[in-house]
Amino acid sequence: MKVRRLVAFGTIGGVFAVFRRRRRHAVGVGPIAAPPTAPPDPAPTVPGPGKAPVLRGMSEIRTFFRQNEVPIYFVSATAFNLLGIDRWVRSFTFVNWYDSFDGGHPNVFVPAERGRTEFSSIEDIVNHLLGHKEVADLVARKGGGGKACFLMFDDETEQNLAALGLDLAFPSAALRTRLDSKIVTTELGNEAGVPSVPNTLGRASTYAELDALANGADLGTNLVVQTPYGDSGQTTFFIASEEEWDEHAEKLVDEDLKVMRRIDPREAAVEGVVTRHGTLVGPVMTELAGFPELTPYGGGWCGNEVKAGLLSDEHMALARRYTQQMGDRLRQEGYRGYFELDFLVDALSGELYLGELNPRVTGASSMTNVTAVAYGDMPLFLFHLLEFMDVEYEIDVDELNTRWASAQNVDSWSQFILKQVEEEVGLITEAPASGIWRMAADGSISFVRRDTDWHDVPSEDEAFYLRIAHTGGYRYPGADLGILVTRGRFMDGEHELTDRARSWIKGIKDQFQSVPLEDEEPAPVTTADPFGFKML
Repeated sequence: MKVRRLVAFGTIGGVFAVFRRRRRHAVGVGPIAAPPTAPPDPAPTVPGPGKAPVLRGMSEIRTFFRQNEVPIYFVSATAFNLLGIDRWVRSFTFVNWYDSFDGGHPNVFVPAERGRTEFSSIEDIVNHLLGHKEVADLVARKGGGGKACFLMFDDETEQNLAALGLDLAFPSAALRTRLDSKIVTTELGNEAGVPSVPNTLGRASTYAELDALANGADLGTNLVVQTPYGDSGQTTFFIASEEEWDEHAEKLVDEDLKVMRRIDPREAAVEGVVTRHGTLVGPVMTELAGFPELTPYGGGWCGNEVKAGLLSDEHMALARRYTQQMGDRLRQEGYRGYFELDFLVDALSGELYLGELNPRVTGASSMTNVTAVAYGDMPLFLFHLLEFMDVEYEIDVDELNTRWASAQNVDSWSQFILKQVEEEVGLITEAPASGIWRMAADGSISFVRRDTDWHDVPSEDEAFYLRIAHTGGYRYPGADLGILVTRGRFMDGEHELTDRARSWIKGIKDQFQSVPLEDEEPAPVTTADPFGFKML
């Protein structure tokens, strides 16, 4: 059995690429078409003087966002996670460090003055951007004020927002950090009636102590051990012997640990939004995890699929119910807005377990916000924004959840995140452009046209590629090269990559050219990738 199949959970990425936490890039394009709509929507209901408007139902909410004049900024390393949201929301701007579009995206702002800056986390990139004079000038040009949302941020981010006169369109960094702990997630899941893989919580300074913890909970000796914080498999350890403990002990001693029985999982993910009216639940997705063609991290998240019937009807319904229960429990903690849950289906027992909580936009958000459900009503992320706009609104959460659970409202999409898995380090001399690519019958690919997102991909023979690694940048083990999104599936019924997926992987890799680094050249920075956990 492949090691990849024995992971205890997969991570998506709220971003997409992964950064290590400190406590732990379509070229130019023409005008973007508006999303398909029903007949013109009515204007929002206007109450008496001095009162905020009350938006009743989808039509009024969609009109509200099309007419929005409040500047909204998505500040992150790249625009990946929320690409296409600007089709729905007027005055929406991506403020990024990496320009995947060479200045060709009308709503992406990248500072011209960049210098030589090293980052160790997404938070570092975010705070550098918020402190950049060109970003301050952008905010001023747009009239000052506005709302800011992020993939990752911290206490310093909140201070920088205050200096710019921007409001945070997310719960506080302190609350998100607390909820981000795998230990806290497990405890909240237990309280919400959402079970985790059989586990115990504790500390161990030796293998004997770890073994004692596991024996006390009847977990056996083939274990998965996690520390509270970490993304896409980087702080998940597979331990079945003292030798394997010794290999990872430096990262485990003096840490709170979640010790789990090792299972043979099938990974799934669901995103939701905690609103004042209840918890909205998006489509159920499966995850690509640990494929060595895509990631060097065993068990690391490397993509998603969304399609009706990917799981059994029972598991689909249970995952949606568990997501609603967890969302309601998060609301009791004072949390509101976007979140994502990873689920694990044990291939042997058929049990469905909670794997992980991500209190943020994630790498799976790209899938959630492009499905037929999103076009039937509106992208899930807009419900998140509603919670932080100065407006009252009314929705029927039960009606929406029932409609979104219908198989006929879920079409088929897949994405993979391509990291360098080879050990070579080099300077990139040629890189594939962002935009639409087409696959020929022989599996070769060619560039078709510039574009800024994947909404107009017509068939499985075409795909949208988002460039991350660029000419003049570096290739190194674990570096993010890019993201590919297309219709259809990338995995077969045995949860292995399809031939089509492998052809897309090879085709994109073949577009890169690089030269070895000269001895006098500095080594690339490897402590931060451009997206963020299950990120992205």
